[in-house]
Amino acid sequence: MESKARLLGHPIHQMLVVFPLGLLGASVVFDLLHRGMDSGTMALVAHYLIAGGLIAGLVAAPFGTIDWLAIPKGTRAKSVGAMHAVGNVVVLALFAASWFVRRDAPETPSVLAHVLSFGGAFLSLITAWLGGELVDRLGVGVADDANLNAPSSLRKRELASRPNLP
Repeated sequence: MESKARLLGHPIHQMLVVFPLGLLGASVVFDLLHRGMDSGTMALVAHYLIAGGLIAGLVAAPFGTIDWLAIPKGTRAKSVGAMHAVGNVVVLALFAASWFVRRDAPETPSVLAHVLSFGGAFLSLITAWLGGELVDRLGVGVADDANLNAPSSLRKRELASRPNLP
C-alpha cells in the first residue's frame, strides 16, 4: 500500500525517521565518549542530541500513525506496525526519562541516565528492524499491490536452510 502522507511522491514518515534515529543514536556515542574520556562537554552534547531526537521523533510519529491507520485490519502489516509504534513510544519514553534525569546537571549524567538511554538505543534497533520489515518485506508505504501478509523476512532464512524435499 502506498503511504497516505507523501511529499513530492515519497512517504514523509520514511523521510523523517532518520533524524530521531540518528540524533538519539549519536547521543549514545557521546555518552560513551563521556564515560571513556570523563568529559562534561561530551555529556552536554549527548543531552542536546537527546532533546533534538525527542523533537524529531514527535515530528515523525504523526506521519507513521497516518500510514498505520490506512493499513487494512487483520493483516500482518497492521500487527507489525503496531509493535513498531508501541516500541518507538517506549524508545522515546526511555530517552525522555534519560533527558529528564540529567536536566539539572547535563555535564555529569548519572548511571541511571545512561542506562535509560542505552536501553532506548537497544530497543530502537528492534523497532528499526520492524520498520524495515514494514517497508522492505511488506511494502507498506511503497506500492498499492504490496503483500501485506508476507511472512517474516526471518522465516525466509528458516525455509532456505531446510533441504529440498521431494
